[in-house]
Amino acid sequence: MAETKPTASASVKATSVQPKKSGNSISWIAPVVCIIAGYLIWRFVFGAASGFAEPDPAGGFWPKHHKPLGALNGIYEGGIIVPLLVGMLLMVFVFSIERFLTIQKALGSGSISDFIRKVQYHLANRNVDAALSECDKQRGSVANVMKAGLRRYKEMINESGLDTEQKVLSIQKEVEEATALELPMLQKNLVFLSTITSVGTLVALLGTVMGMIRAFAGLGAEGGGSDTNALAIGISEALYNTAIGIGTSALALVMYNVFTTKIDSITYGIDESGFTLTQSFGSLYK
Repeated sequence: MAETKPTASASVKATSVQPKKSGNSISWIAPVVCIIAGYLIWRFVFGAASGFAEPDPAGGFWPKHHKPLGALNGIYEGGIIVPLLVGMLLMVFVFSIERFLTIQKALGSGSISDFIRKVQYHLANRNVDAALSECDKQRGSVANVMKAGLRRYKEMINESGLDTEQKVLSIQKEVEEATALELPMLQKNLVFLSTITSVGTLVALLGTVMGMIRAFAGLGAEGGGSDTNALAIGISEALYNTAIGIGTSALALVMYNVFTTKIDSITYGIDESGFTLTQSFGSLYK
């Protein structure tokens, strides 16, 4: 009977990479808080009674104030869609800050390309411990993946039950598993920014259409063309929705592109790390 070679899965212990424990409560808490905050800003800042020549003394959920004294008070008359738009704008700020902090942590300290060159230098000199020390200094996502691969790399140097090809595959598998745990953390919550990019303009358009309907309905109730001033005011109030929505979508799009660009650079660094480890082991430990 032909002798069979031991496989990597049979001779090498399971991956040492552990799933990251990170809560994602901000994903459902932040939108609710932002929408509530948007209503409060619309109701008590834009809709402050002191900002209107004819305030509604009854108050309530949606006071019928008239004749705003300033531009911010004019935004209030854009209608009930405005709180939703303000809430979406707040969400862009909240998730932009959250992603900025997360991605900055993932970038680690120092240049990723410099870090990879240092690791390559240490591996070329067969100094795996020094390469691991560089990972501890860098402390980013690329360093985390590299560190997981280096630990397996170090184990494979003294592993006698596998041939070189199997050892390289084992290192590659470790890198892939570490990468699979790092990338979701980088991309988490970007869906909010991408959604607001498209939905913000549509919600603003809805508010504008509703405002136009109210403006023309009010003009018709007044008896026609004698009240063109009221029509002009109604249209300007409706267009506040468009302005807020377009501004929110534009900001969300810019931030989304900024973060995806940074994530792409990290992903490229991770790919280069895996290539560095497998090529180094394959050439030095044949």
